[in-house]
Amino acid sequence: MAESMEDYKEELEASFRKIQEGDIITGTVIDVKEDEVTLDLKYYAQGVIKKEDLSNDPNFQVMEEIHVGDELEATVVSNDDGQGNIRLSKKEANEVLAWEKLNEYKEEETILSVKIAGIVPSGVVAYVEGIRGFIPASQLALSYVEATEEWLGKTVDVRVIDVDEAKKKLVLSAKVILKEKEQEEHNHKIAMLVPGSILEGTVENLMPYGAFIDLGDGISGLVHISQISQKRIGKPSEVLKEGQKVKVKVLNTNDNKVSLSMKALEEEMIDTQQTESVEEYVSNESASTSLGDLLSKLKL
Repeated sequence: MAESMEDYKEELEASFRKIQEGDIITGTVIDVKEDEVTLDLKYYAQGVIKKEDLSNDPNFQVMEEIHVGDELEATVVSNDDGQGNIRLSKKEANEVLAWEKLNEYKEEETILSVKIAGIVPSGVVAYVEGIRGFIPASQLALSYVEATEEWLGKTVDVRVIDVDEAKKKLVLSAKVILKEKEQEEHNHKIAMLVPGSILEGTVENLMPYGAFIDLGDGISGLVHISQISQKRIGKPSEVLKEGQKVKVKVLNTNDNKVSLSMKALEEEMIDTQQTESVEEYVSNESASTSLGDLLSKLKL
C-alpha cells in the first residue's frame, strides 16, 4: 500500500512546531522514575521534569502521584537539558494555571481529597494543584480542633472557600462538607416521620408563638400555640413547662420542619370517649328492649 502525506502528518507538524522557553505545553507521561518524569510532547525531542520541578508540596511522592499515560501541563525551562531533552517545570506552570483551576473549584464547589502535609498555628496545611492551602482549626471538623497535630498525614475531603492569587492565599474547609452531610442525614430522619403518627417528646423551649418539642435522635418539632390546647391560651407557658414530657401528633414535615399538635390528640380522645358512650348507651338500650320483649311474652 502506498504511503501518503497523511502518514507523516504528526512528523511534519513536529518539524514545523517551535517550542520556546516560557511556553506552557502539554505532554503525555511515558516514563516515571523517583527523580524525574519523561513526557511525549509529539515533538522531535522528549520533555523531562525533574522531581524538584514537579510540585511545591514537600511530601510529594513521584511514583504515587504520577503515572504513565497521565497528561501534564508544564513550562519550558530550557530547549536542551544537555542530553537532547526539553527541560520542563510543572511547578512553574502551576503558578500560572493552578489559580485559575482553584477558582473553578471554588465556583463549582468541587469536593477535593487532600492529605494533611503540615501543622501550623491555628490550623493545618494541605496542597491542591501544587499550591499550599490553609485549613483553619475551625474548618477541619464540625467543632473546633484543638489537637491539630493528630491530623498530620490524614486524608480529608475539602472545598475551596477562599482564593486570592495576588496574596497567594488559599483557604480550604472540611467543615462545610461535613455540615452538608449532617443536614442530609437530619433531613432523611425527618422524611421518615409519618404524618398522623403519635410520638412522645420533651418540651425543650417555650416561645410566644409555640413550644419546641425534642423528639430525640436530634429532631425537634414545633407545636404552634394554636395547636397546644382546645381552650384558647395567651401563651404556651400557661399549660406547658420546659422539661415536661408530652405526647404529640405529627401534622406534616414540610420544608424539613416538623409540625406537631397536642390539640389533635385531645380532639381524638374526646371523639373516642363520645363513641364509647354512644356504644355503651346503644348496648344498654338493646339489652333493656330484649328484656321487655321477653316479659311481654310471658302469660301471667
